[in-house]
Amino acid sequence: MSEGTMQRRAQRDDQRDQRDQRAKRLRRTLAGVAAVPVMLVAAGCSSGSDSGSGSGDSAQKDSASGANSSVSASPTVQAAAYQKLPKACAVLSSKTLTELVPKGAKSGKEGTSNDTASRASCSWSSLENKGVKGSQFRWLNVSLLRFDSDTTRGTGEKQAQAYYEKQVQDAQAVSGAKNTKSEPLAGTGDAATTVRYDLKKKEGAFKQQTVVARVENVVVTLDYNGAGLAGEKTPSADGLATAAQKAAKEAVTVVASANGSTTGSGSSGGAGTASPSPSKSASSSASKAPSKSASSSPSKSATASPSKSASKNS
Repeated sequence: MSEGTMQRRAQRDDQRDQRDQRAKRLRRTLAGVAAVPVMLVAAGCSSGSDSGSGSGDSAQKDSASGANSSVSASPTVQAAAYQKLPKACAVLSSKTLTELVPKGAKSGKEGTSNDTASRASCSWSSLENKGVKGSQFRWLNVSLLRFDSDTTRGTGEKQAQAYYEKQVQDAQAVSGAKNTKSEPLAGTGDAATTVRYDLKKKEGAFKQQTVVARVENVVVTLDYNGAGLAGEKTPSADGLATAAQKAAKEAVTVVASANGSTTGSGSSGGAGTASPSPSKSASSSASKAPSKSASSSPSKSATASPSKSASKNS
């Protein structure tokens, strides 16, 4: 073989080796490039999985938080202090009744009520006939109204205060009343007011006294009036007022005692503490709330009753 032929073969071998080396480098480069997307996809899947897990945890936390908020937002109301009422015809002593209605101390007439634990009343009338000198007429009514706490209407005390204020306003606005006067009464429950006025009837001139008192969640309304009939002298309004106020204080004290309190001074005085017995659930109080008929003003009906009785006995 000639020297030229050998040289050309050596060149071809070198060129072939170079091509093989370049091919190997290209394959390594392509393999590295292909691995990059696989890593990126794997990283993306991992990231999405973590993100989804975080969202689920957050949703669970929000759900739990919402449930806790729902539980904590449930409405609650303080239970009423007084859970019962005494018998209305027994809130005044025989001595007091003898002073206020001397001829009718034993003739108490209990009012109609389908729930004596929430509302009760009793009335007495007295006609002292003096023959040709005329007659002295007296009429007395005691009304008791107790309010249970309710999540919609509020505490029993709040409801009682609103009713107390309404009773005072009703007594001050009686049709035909003259010389109306109002004054606060100390030492009788948590709040008390005396309303006085004159009322002219065909039987005579009536002197009306209405004492409204609240002790805790109970309102006591005492109506007392008197008149001199058939020419008899008209009774003293001051004397009637003093007797009515004394009787109202006695009634408030009996209400408090019936519920375990030592006095009727109420919560503002610190003595009118509630009975230690468990109070009823506020959720059942709606069915025992005083009816609309019970909340009508006793003082309005009181002014009509005496004249009817008087006309029958005069």
